[in-house]
Amino acid sequence: MARTRPNVVETVSQLRAAVRAFRGEGAKVALVPTMGALHAGHVALVRRAREIAGRTVVSIFVNPTQFGPTEDFSRYPRTFEADLDKLADVGADLVYAPAPGEMYPEGFATRIVVGGPSEGLETDFRPHFFAGVATVVGKLFIHCMPDYALFGEKDYQQLKVVTRLSRDLDLGVQVVGMATVREADGLALSSRNAYLSAAERATAPVIHRSLSAAAAAIRAGGDPAAAVAQAADAIAEAGLKVDYVAARNADTLAALAGPGEPVRLLAAAWLGSTRLIDNIPV
Repeated sequence: MARTRPNVVETVSQLRAAVRAFRGEGAKVALVPTMGALHAGHVALVRRAREIAGRTVVSIFVNPTQFGPTEDFSRYPRTFEADLDKLADVGADLVYAPAPGEMYPEGFATRIVVGGPSEGLETDFRPHFFAGVATVVGKLFIHCMPDYALFGEKDYQQLKVVTRLSRDLDLGVQVVGMATVREADGLALSSRNAYLSAAERATAPVIHRSLSAAAAAIRAGGDPAAAVAQAADAIAEAGLKVDYVAARNADTLAALAGPGEPVRLLAAAWLGSTRLIDNIPV
């Protein structure tokens, strides 16, 4: 038997009224920010949100400010009705689906810039990206004022940026990260995987395989720089255009300073016209 779809609200005032009602029940509130085109990774986030909070809000908003002028904003997958069905199956309570004008009304002139973990990696190739992410997430946190917000580790740098944002601005939101959900062959789930042709889909797991080999080499005592270079070569040899493969401090995303610190491997590469990112712990 199909479950009831979650209620949908489209304005800040409607969202705040719904959250006030949840608070009136004595419930804690978890927010799962998404851009829609939901997959099993998003569903896992919502399932975890339901475990840690009494009420779960899922935002669906394709945020224009995190897309560059030549990026895929216009063709980004939009599957709202199917998303609602998935959220009904997992038992989400509320969907916040604002229009662009609700998030960025006429005259909007403010942005949030987070330093620290935003520096380098994605910023080297998408300098607009994290200001767009931080601003929209900051607004979502202020609109909803949840107790928890859940993000996947697939976008690991984003997770660290959002965590820093909430701490630095004393927003009172506990940011919860969850492990990347993968296909059986290791490919990280992503809404953009829908862009891949059959041949590209068969090639795409090379990123995860290469990162896994690099992590194994580092754990065995190998030099991180050499392991990263070998991974980048393997990805390029498979026909991808590599933006970066890097070993960074897993907590701060700063360059590695010496032995004994936690290490995260991160990569971004183009497969045809699709940009894929992935990361794994060492």
